[in-house]
Amino acid sequence: MNILKHRSTTAIAVLAVSVSLLLGACHSEEKGTEEAKQQKEQQDAVDFPSVNVAPVEKGKLSSSIAVPGELLPYQQVDLYAKINSYVKKLMVDLGSQVHAGQLLVTLDAPEINSQLAGAQSRIKQQEAIYFASKATYDRLLSTSKIPGTISQNDLEQADAKKNADFANVESIKSAYKEISSNLAYLQIRAPFDGVITTRNINLGAYVGPGGKNSDPLFVLQDQTRLRLVVSVPESYIGGLSNKSEVKFTVRELPGEKFTAKIARLAGALDDRLRSERVEMDVYNKGNKLLPHMYADVNVPLPSHDSTLIVPKSAVVSSTEKVFVVKVTNHHAEWVEVKKGFQSGDKMEVYGKLKAGDKVVKNATDEIRDGQQVKDN
Repeated sequence: MNILKHRSTTAIAVLAVSVSLLLGACHSEEKGTEEAKQQKEQQDAVDFPSVNVAPVEKGKLSSSIAVPGELLPYQQVDLYAKINSYVKKLMVDLGSQVHAGQLLVTLDAPEINSQLAGAQSRIKQQEAIYFASKATYDRLLSTSKIPGTISQNDLEQADAKKNADFANVESIKSAYKEISSNLAYLQIRAPFDGVITTRNINLGAYVGPGGKNSDPLFVLQDQTRLRLVVSVPESYIGGLSNKSEVKFTVRELPGEKFTAKIARLAGALDDRLRSERVEMDVYNKGNKLLPHMYADVNVPLPSHDSTLIVPKSAVVSSTEKVFVVKVTNHHAEWVEVKKGFQSGDKMEVYGKLKAGDKVVKNATDEIRDGQQVKDN
């Protein structure tokens, strides 16, 4: 009886060990399978990255850029004295509204009067010499009609002296006109309608010809019309048109919006800023705007028809080229493009693409050309 009991206990132990070994083997096999599966998924993720794609669209994209601008007078001139003189009479002051041709200041130069008197005396003196030489020539000419009385040489010399004296008279008269013309420069008048924005003189002040280091007598500005000047970057100048209308604001007048039409394009790029100067005419109603105010300008840049549009993030600018990553049959293909206008998160591109093509939405140059990808 004891023998049978011992044998039963041994069999149960052997069975338990077998079951334990079998379960361990199954668990090891399952664990190995799971690890292999994870390794395969990791390897696939490394070899075949998952990317989000977006379709290439065909349409029309309108864009605008915000650029700083400055308001300048439509016309501005610095007025100087042409000759050395003194301020005799002052007719305007700072802020005066003047009209074209209006007398602004009268100057006095006493030496001009003495120069004119001296020139007049020289004219009379030279005229007397001329009249004497002319009379001598006329007498010789009359006498020479009697044969043998006056030699031809004497007659020619008298004629030459008469002509020379006449030329001296004309020369002195020209000098007199030159001196008298300076009298006109003693009256300074406004060349156009405007506002006196600077006055640097007082009565009795000594003034003279202007130069780089001297101040003007007056600065005159035309403020009824202003020039709004902006510099548009090189990449945007293709869409500019002199028919476009821009909107702008100035910080000094919050809440007010102004419009202006593009009037002039420079037609060339600034070699330092790589931008084109654009001017708009602004009619300054009520004189709300002042010259040299800064403005925030919104310049519209209408696009051409039938352009291809992709997300801005799909365009990669690498050291090699500018491209998008097109996905075809789960493979990446670099397609070189040129950038167009941009509006929000959309951008125009020009290249070997067509509407409906799929491109990687968030592209980088880490996605290599020809690489297999998983597109979502």
